[in-house]
Amino acid sequence: MIDTQKRPLIAMAGSREICLQPGMISRHGLITGATGTGKTVSLQTLAETFSDMGIAVFMADVKGDLSGVSAPADMSAKGAQRVRDLKLEDIGYAPHGCPACYWDVFGKKGIPLRTTISDMGPLLLARLLELNDVQSGVLQIIFSIADDNGLLLLDLKDLRSMVLHVGEERESYRAKYGQISPATIGAIQRALLSLESAGGENFFGEPALDVMDLLRSENGKGVINILEAVELVNSPRLYSCVLLWLLSEFYERLPEAGDAAMPKLAFFLDEAHLLFEGIPPVLLQKIEQVVRLIRSRGAGIFFVSQNPADIPDAILGQLGNRIQHALRAFTPRDQKAVRAAASAFRPNPDFNTAEVIGNLAVGEALVSLLDSNGTPEVVERAKVVPPQSHIGPVTDATRAEILGKSPLAPKYAHSVDRESAYEILSARADALLAQKEAEKRAREAEKAVKSQQRKKTAKTGAIASRKPITDIGDLLNSVARQAGNSAGREIGRTIIRGIMGSLFGGKG
Repeated sequence: MIDTQKRPLIAMAGSREICLQPGMISRHGLITGATGTGKTVSLQTLAETFSDMGIAVFMADVKGDLSGVSAPADMSAKGAQRVRDLKLEDIGYAPHGCPACYWDVFGKKGIPLRTTISDMGPLLLARLLELNDVQSGVLQIIFSIADDNGLLLLDLKDLRSMVLHVGEERESYRAKYGQISPATIGAIQRALLSLESAGGENFFGEPALDVMDLLRSENGKGVINILEAVELVNSPRLYSCVLLWLLSEFYERLPEAGDAAMPKLAFFLDEAHLLFEGIPPVLLQKIEQVVRLIRSRGAGIFFVSQNPADIPDAILGQLGNRIQHALRAFTPRDQKAVRAAASAFRPNPDFNTAEVIGNLAVGEALVSLLDSNGTPEVVERAKVVPPQSHIGPVTDATRAEILGKSPLAPKYAHSVDRESAYEILSARADALLAQKEAEKRAREAEKAVKSQQRKKTAKTGAIASRKPITDIGDLLNSVARQAGNSAGREIGRTIIRGIMGSLFGGKG
């Protein structure tokens, strides 16, 4: 086995080894290249190397072929030939698997990965729901009301009930929190329905993931945490928000470590362009801040995408270690992107970087890593070292065996639904309904008593004052009295109906 403590080998430029300085892993990195040029193998090589160094790893498996990192490489003829060509057997190359743990938002191919609505917060949730600025502001108000009233937002039904409650009581909240329009409440409710249909209901709930559980090691090797994302990536907003939430959680939970000799965590953000498509400026600023500061907490972030242009400049400038696979330049726009990618490297006088990017073979890459002083090395055309673990998906039997042995599976396997906003608001609504029903019955009983009293009084008065009508004037006065009594009873019923309607949704 390659001694990664002394030789964290990434690629070979001829006979020269290109190694990643352990202390520079937290200066972050970038893996780019067109589809089919070898990005996934480079990602697996880095993850495996970090694991062998004792660093915990988190990565999303968007194609389904990273799960094999838990099994040793099967030395096919092509793989064995590459090992011989790079003379890797001479430095200890030996197939082996890495300790792995599988996670799945949908709970099908891994340990269920969950968080709560409150933990995600309104900023990421607004992006997940694709809300505009006004709607995002109202969502922030809803969170504030929940916080101020001690209402836990754990899952989607909690948030739905909270949105409904705020919509119904918006006038009472307006003075303190601001204007809340029914149209905005309706838009948020529709967005929640769309999120639920996309599978978001599986992601929100308890027990919520404690990200510190991802920082594990076995026999001195860091555990590689693999998020099953083949299905998840079909909902790009949900996929991106899961990764951004994890990133923010690591930033919040990891203690300050300064310039450590080696990080505790390597975090890979595959399909990184999805994180930034349509992203609001305020969220982009937060991501930039996290990437800038998280290195002092012992974490290295590696973005994986097709083109460096997929990453905003403010973040791209913080990615010190770079592996650039081939880019195809068929259009003027593609050619411009190639030139931009080439300009990001420290030039090598032996070749034209822009020309080489378009001519790299599969498994080849332009590599520039940081030296021990944090200075980018001259870019090299190199062949990426093949992983010592299996390239491709793991078998279902192996996956099941690993999950069965995981110490984390019992902790997260079964969801828990404790009392939260939904239960509290439902209890309040039931109590209010019961109170209104009791008031209704009391009014009806009182009305019945009064009606009986009126009938009794009218009967007694009629007997006492009954006298024959002797002229037309007496007849008219009697008709008028009867009409007046009838009108009074009708007005009384109208008032009672109006009051009942206002208590029960305006029904007459």
